[in-house]
Amino acid sequence: MLHELLLALLGFTGDFVLDASPARRRAAPTEAAAGGGDGDGEGEVGPAFRLAPDLTFLQPSERSAIERLISLGFYYRELNRFATESRDLSWIHSSLDLSTPNADKTLKGKVKKGSVYRRAIANGITEILSVYRSAVLQVEQNLLSDPLPILATVTHGLNKFEVLLPPLYELVMEIEHKDIKGGQLLNLLHKRCHCGVPELQSCIQRLLWHGHQVMFNQLTSWMVYGILQDQYSEFFIRRQDDRDGENESSQRDGDKFMQKLAKDTTLTSWHTGFHVSLDMLPEYIHMRVAESILFAGKAIRVLRNPSPGATLQEPFNQSQNSKGSHRIQSFAGGSGAPKELTNFCNISAEELLPQAEADRIDAMLKALKHSSEFHKRPFESAVGSIRTIAASHLWQLVVVRADLNGHLKALKDYFLLAKGDFFQCFLEESRQLMRLPPRQSTAEADLMIPFQLAALKTIGEEDKYFSRVSLRMSSYGMKSSTSRKDLQKPNASELPSQGKASSELALDGWDSIALEYSVDWPLQLFFTPDVLSKYRKVFQYLIRLKRTQMELEKSWAAVMHKDHADFSDYCKDRKNGSATQLRRQRSKPLWHVREHMAFLIRNLQFYIQVDVIESQWNVLQSLVQDSHDFTELVSFHQEYLSALISQSFLDIGSVCRILDSIMKLCLQFCWSIEQYETRPNIAEIDHITEEFNKKSNSLYTILRSSRLAGSQRAPFLRQFLMRLNFNSFFETTAKGVLNSGSRLRPSTAGAHL
Repeated sequence: MLHELLLALLGFTGDFVLDASPARRRAAPTEAAAGGGDGDGEGEVGPAFRLAPDLTFLQPSERSAIERLISLGFYYRELNRFATESRDLSWIHSSLDLSTPNADKTLKGKVKKGSVYRRAIANGITEILSVYRSAVLQVEQNLLSDPLPILATVTHGLNKFEVLLPPLYELVMEIEHKDIKGGQLLNLLHKRCHCGVPELQSCIQRLLWHGHQVMFNQLTSWMVYGILQDQYSEFFIRRQDDRDGENESSQRDGDKFMQKLAKDTTLTSWHTGFHVSLDMLPEYIHMRVAESILFAGKAIRVLRNPSPGATLQEPFNQSQNSKGSHRIQSFAGGSGAPKELTNFCNISAEELLPQAEADRIDAMLKALKHSSEFHKRPFESAVGSIRTIAASHLWQLVVVRADLNGHLKALKDYFLLAKGDFFQCFLEESRQLMRLPPRQSTAEADLMIPFQLAALKTIGEEDKYFSRVSLRMSSYGMKSSTSRKDLQKPNASELPSQGKASSELALDGWDSIALEYSVDWPLQLFFTPDVLSKYRKVFQYLIRLKRTQMELEKSWAAVMHKDHADFSDYCKDRKNGSATQLRRQRSKPLWHVREHMAFLIRNLQFYIQVDVIESQWNVLQSLVQDSHDFTELVSFHQEYLSALISQSFLDIGSVCRILDSIMKLCLQFCWSIEQYETRPNIAEIDHITEEFNKKSNSLYTILRSSRLAGSQRAPFLRQFLMRLNFNSFFETTAKGVLNSGSRLRPSTAGAHL
């Protein structure tokens, strides 16, 4: 009987020990997994080993003790089955055979998917079962050496396994029924570690150690070599393939950028290649740490796999031999990229990431891997150190080798209008063109001529970045005209009915002027489509503002020229002096209105260019000089752009609409007074004046509101409001003391100004 019992303890039944329902129990896990069972099926009932009912010579106490012992044999058999199936690799050949087109579809559904983590846990269970088998063997030797073998010898030798095997059996049943793998399996083991049985806790910790071995192997592959080894989608770093549809850019130039990424796997991996899978992220690994692991692996991929044909400029020589005419030709071609580059050198992965640094990362991960237990703080510290190494070398690549600061300065010069002479010349050259609504088919080509002329007049040979700048007319705001009459500047007779609509058409169309900036590898890691889109947004706002200011100045210059000519005529022929004086007196209120408009536009432009752009640029420069971390640079640059947008009020819809209306009214006013001498239209000018007063007062009221006063705009916003309201005119008008709708009100404003 004792030999039968020993065999039963190793999972072998016979006449003495019976298996109640082996077929049902063995099929239950597979059926539960295939049917999406939640672990509440019949497979989780008690052990199936039973003593034969015809053993009448056993006492009830002996039967109870033996049944408790043979349950260990059942647990051993099930655990051994789980370990054998999980460690069996024969399914790989089956899956390869069924991958052929002629394979039966029903068989394909039955192929079991592998799990590296489950195989690792199976290795740990095998270790525990080997200890159990050794204990059974020791019991057998004790029984053979004892002249009077007794049941207590078996009970005493296997007593400790009564607290180990049942919980382990429940664990593997839950794993099978719920098809748990990867990070979810680590979570389950981590929760089961917290128990009050020291022996069981040490066993589960050993299983968790085996699971962590797989995780550390994946971390080493990812953070040392930049390779994602995750055949069965168990790692918490996941490829982005399943989320491509969700990540499509809503920007109009997103398609061009994605086509560029398709040609460069390095950029694809950086921008859209990988993400953190929350389903497989262990709960004891913080999301911040997972993001650091994601960044480090992506950075290592970039450093170990430079873009094909990548050339970076030597830091000691920043000159460029491209001629101005060549730059203009390359610009006109639309490529925006330099055609002739000198003093460049090829780079290799060894230069970007020295082998000593890779060995250092590998050593840190090996130290964690060889530790008997997983400790959170050393793990997070090692990940932070690895991330710092990757970020530092990426900083060296982008900032030093790729001349990041030079490109930031170029974006400031052209997108933030720091090169004011260039854009002043461009607007003057294109002024007559912009009097007409843009033709959708040729608008961009029409603008190319004044743009090139402005470049030849103002851009020097030393500016190597201008060749990267290109002009385009986006489809936003473009309206196709329906008749030739709509494309002509309205004459005096058409102003009441069509002048306003035609002016709005012209302004709205030319508002779509935008710049593009050609960025080479590896600067695409820094200047993403979202970043360039923000630069374009600010540029379109600033170019409209500068165009409005120029029109107001041109109108004043034209009138002064006319006034001087009239004065010269008056000196020659004093008989007509009364008519000249009458005309000057009649137009005097108009120039008060113009001065009021120019005062607001000038102060707004000064506020944005000096108080916002220059101050934020100085802050960014100090941060860039003190930082040696790529992620810090990205964060600083994002804060810089956010400050530009917020302090320029581009993120406040009501203010944007008011400013847009004010600029439209200023342009309409300039175009109306040009017709004033030949065919005065007092009604329209009165309407423009009234609307401008309403909009300017509304703007002042919103900007001085308590909601904006407490925001990050407050210090610079107060300076802007102080300039606007230096004589309390805006404040008094906004309170309604003065009648802002009166046509004479601008003259009062002009007197104060």
